[in-house]
Amino acid sequence: MKALFNPSSVAVIGASDNPGKLGFHVMKSLTGGGYAGRIIPVNPGATRIMGLKASSSVSVCEGEIDLAIVVVPAKRVPAVFRECAAKGVRGIVLITAGFKEIDDPGGADLHKEIADIANEANIPVIGPNTFGMINLHADLNASFTPEFSRLQKGTITLVSQSGGISHLLGFMAMRMGIGFRMIVGLGNRLNVDFAQMVDFLADDPDTKVVVLYIEGIDAARALTDTARKLRGRKPIIAYKTGSGQVGDAASRSHTGSMAGSHKIYTGSFTQAGILHIDSTETLLDTAKALSASPVPDGPGVAVLSGQAGPSMAACDVCEAEGLKIVRFTDITQETINDLLPPLALRSNPVDMGPAWYDASAIKGIIQTVMDDDNVNGILLLMMFASANRDALGGITDLLKAWGQQKPLISCILAPPGIWDDQVKDLELSGALVNYPTPERAAKVMANLWKYGKIRSTQ
Repeated sequence: MKALFNPSSVAVIGASDNPGKLGFHVMKSLTGGGYAGRIIPVNPGATRIMGLKASSSVSVCEGEIDLAIVVVPAKRVPAVFRECAAKGVRGIVLITAGFKEIDDPGGADLHKEIADIANEANIPVIGPNTFGMINLHADLNASFTPEFSRLQKGTITLVSQSGGISHLLGFMAMRMGIGFRMIVGLGNRLNVDFAQMVDFLADDPDTKVVVLYIEGIDAARALTDTARKLRGRKPIIAYKTGSGQVGDAASRSHTGSMAGSHKIYTGSFTQAGILHIDSTETLLDTAKALSASPVPDGPGVAVLSGQAGPSMAACDVCEAEGLKIVRFTDITQETINDLLPPLALRSNPVDMGPAWYDASAIKGIIQTVMDDDNVNGILLLMMFASANRDALGGITDLLKAWGQQKPLISCILAPPGIWDDQVKDLELSGALVNYPTPERAAKVMANLWKYGKIRSTQ
């Protein structure tokens, strides 16, 4: 598995100079992604591809081959696998489709044939029917999407059955400034399934959060047993689709997987310590927070808002998700009463809007809430207005110095070009984790608490 994800040499079997071929895009991903190892294009009809010397087959490639990326028609794959086994290839990414996911007995037969070859040779295979995989920390883009090389490096590893979901989450992450360690497209899961990936990632020092997108599992017990071993060490979050009849049927045909009862899956996930998420948006939001924020010690939340309306929206989500809008200690409440002008919301949630012109008052309110023993996490909601243009700058030093001793999840929003750099600076410093709506911020805080409960009951 280490050679699969950190290869010193990569052969692209089916490489091409033709932009109409997947082999062209795989080569473009590898050569344009900064990969420092050897790249060997394999195509019997070419002597050079993208400026690199091509080989007629993997068997005549010079030197050892750690990873082979295979993009040839399905019927040619068994012969290619036999060549890879004879060559001593240590890992394969099989992008080719046309195996057990198709409505044809021949596809299942081909699947079994290549599985037997790979298993006998002890070669781990990502795929078939996959977009590929990316290891950002190794500058390895072993996929047919060169644009994935633009992803930021981070500590989140996504393991997905769907190439479409991998692209969706990857592109969302680019827009949100979220970094990945790896994105792995399992596809039809020839011999590398979710359990094998979770087991590998358990000991991967560069993965802080494991994210799973699941349509169906053939070996659900293996996943939950593996997850139990990891419980409390690293968060595992999962989004399992197929809760409806149409989604269930689609998941069976998409990756040739067994969908099964959605309730049984989600229940077993909870018992195994996997945090179940209900949307792609929340999946990415929660992964971002778990990679950048501590977990609250309890459900008590303080809501500090520059305007009353956003705090109401956040409070609704908090209460629906099991968080508590706590009562402040007497000392905290007295301090807030002294610092806020009349008619403002003084108890939790706190409307700080009337005090924005008084920087010392705002700092005092935030500081006293931070120090309140009843508060396990803070939601900070700030909507820009011309009158409070300088408000964020006035609390930056305070937030950085505090450094999320308790989770601080925010919704700080302004027109494009205003506050953008300040918010980015605060996130990079570890002072807070920011989201574009109060509801998303509150949902993330709830999921941090839910994971905290999972961790505490290991």
